[in-house]
Amino acid sequence: MLTLPNILTLSRIFAVPILVFLLWGTPRWYDYALAFGLYVLMGVTDYFDGYVARARGTVSKLGVFLDPIADKIMVAAVVMMLVFTRDISGFAVVAALVILLREIAVSGLREFLADLRVSVPVSKLAKWKTTFQLISLGGLILAGAVPQWPLVHSAALFCLWAAAALTLITGWDYLRVGLKHMD
Repeated sequence: MLTLPNILTLSRIFAVPILVFLLWGTPRWYDYALAFGLYVLMGVTDYFDGYVARARGTVSKLGVFLDPIADKIMVAAVVMMLVFTRDISGFAVVAALVILLREIAVSGLREFLADLRVSVPVSKLAKWKTTFQLISLGGLILAGAVPQWPLVHSAALFCLWAAAALTLITGWDYLRVGLKHMD
């Protein structure tokens, strides 16, 4: 149970409250800088937990269960905090909401399909969605650390909208598969 990949996954879950704390209230530039560093570290551990598990042949049921949960907790917490700090504001909140709602809906759909023993593999487009999502959220945190570079914030918002668009497309793909199995 306490293999290196599982410890890396658990470390991401335990890092979320620290990330939230750093962005709570009125964060200063150095709070954002620390949050960005932690966010990057969480992203690196996300990559390595799966890589190490596959390389060592230690893929576990616990890891398969916890990894997507850790990802969704991190994304949800960051989105909520960035809306709270108004780094995501105005109409961009719609993009953030689309991302959150899709994460919840797809999790429920995957659970429903798992009960039916139906596997839905992650598509290339879904991987691109995740990439844009992670870059956008990291960019929005980084923008708080470097407010003198407004282009960082603009680029991150562009990536957020790209992630939201891909979220709708991939969410529809998952829903289509799910609807085939609903009576």
